[in-house]
Amino acid sequence: MKELREITAKHPWNLMTTSADEGQFLNMLLKLINAKNTMEIGVYTGYSLLATALALPDDGKIFAMDINRENYELGLPVIQKAGVAHKIDFKEGPAMPVLDELVQDEKNHGSFDFIFVDADKDNYLNYHKRLIELVKVGGLIGYDNTLWNGSVVAPPDAPLRKYVRYYRDFVLELNKALAVDPRIEICMLPVGDGITLCRRLK
Repeated sequence: MKELREITAKHPWNLMTTSADEGQFLNMLLKLINAKNTMEIGVYTGYSLLATALALPDDGKIFAMDINRENYELGLPVIQKAGVAHKIDFKEGPAMPVLDELVQDEKNHGSFDFIFVDADKDNYLNYHKRLIELVKVGGLIGYDNTLWNGSVVAPPDAPLRKYVRYYRDFVLELNKALAVDPRIEICMLPVGDGITLCRRLK
């Protein structure tokens, strides 16, 4: 994990990485829920992916999607060194068409124990509409960056970086929607940049 953090720190987009405390939290959480079949949307260099892979049993699986294979391949040698690459099925490209395909086949409904989303914030709600079908009842979906640099509680005129301001409304919209979704119960944790855990109830 440390080795992958050091590789990622040299990358120009290193602010996109999952924090060390969040990686540790995900690893413990997955062990506690005995997860075996998981999904990850948004991989970057694979830090949360490695945390997940290390927590799963030897026959566990992670279906991982990202639009950039190059970033994933930066971390892949470390994942291979850890002996967990066989658990990962990586697919390059946008997640939405793949999710639509998975939802169409009923045998995929309720087949995932855990799903982690750390990708394009403007699509989080679109992902949620599909993922709620794919996660099992009692399973978890984790949405990353739900505190979004603290901007979700900042006054409207607060000085924010351009990209933070741009995505803030999408994150706020997601937070409001998850809070009233009767199919889930939620827990928002101030770990990393905020992670909201959604446990499917029905």
